[in-house]
Amino acid sequence: MDRLEELRVFIAVADLQGFAQAARRLGISPAQASKLIARLESRLNARLLNRTTRSVSLTDGGRAFQARARALIEDFEQLEKSVQETATPRGLLKISVPVSFGMQLGPVLLDFAAAYPDVGLEVSVTDRMVNLVDEGLDAAVRIGTLADSSLVARKLASVGALTVASPDYLAKRGTPREPGELDRHEAILDLNAADPGVWFFGKGEDRISVKIGGRLRFANPYICVAAAAAGFGIARVPAFAAADELRSGRVMTLLKKHEPEPVSMYAVYPHARHLASKVRAFVDFLVGRLSGAAWD
Repeated sequence: MDRLEELRVFIAVADLQGFAQAARRLGISPAQASKLIARLESRLNARLLNRTTRSVSLTDGGRAFQARARALIEDFEQLEKSVQETATPRGLLKISVPVSFGMQLGPVLLDFAAAYPDVGLEVSVTDRMVNLVDEGLDAAVRIGTLADSSLVARKLASVGALTVASPDYLAKRGTPREPGELDRHEAILDLNAADPGVWFFGKGEDRISVKIGGRLRFANPYICVAAAAAGFGIARVPAFAAADELRSGRVMTLLKKHEPEPVSMYAVYPHARHLASKVRAFVDFLVGRLSGAAWD
């Protein structure tokens, strides 16, 4: 166990580039941290760290040793977790979900909580692209192209965009038949889009962009749909955000044949040799509830 403590201290010193900072993280004294590193280097007969009065840096040997040491510590910690959890998922599960999809996912999360009473839920609802490892999160739900290849991803569903307006608005202003006709209409902008002032239509080589404008702009697709239902203009939102208003007939879809291909929704989580049972249970639960669903 002393050797594991040496490795933990070495990793902390290497990450934080200082003995005092590492000692604070680990709850020990700087002198104890220095003693453990010295003992580790003595046993290995190798210098792992370059020390000056102002900084600490890794030697070439230390850099190679750090990667292996981190893997060993992670394996040991995951082994402990797997024994503690046994066959029953338990512990606090920290996840992140997009604001736009949070309302749809709420009932699913409550059903998961009912199915797994030993698992606590801490849910962050944000459209910010969080770093799961840095922020201590177990999993996240993401919609669209995945840029982080360091995460494991499981597809949950397909999500399309819909262009909607109220029957009253269309009766007064006319119904656009082609995307190019949108410049004659009042648009309701969803500020969650990468470029709220541009709507994309078509598939593949037929993909086109249309500049739109309007006086109402909301960072919430549900409010955009509500504004469309109230007759303020035409909105472009994820299909799940418009589902209730479509069923009630308060809005109707436009330009359906011109809509682009749906994007995918994923559950993502960090790579781990021993995946915690609470994370596996959560992802499997989402797949069971959402897999194959198509909001388009």
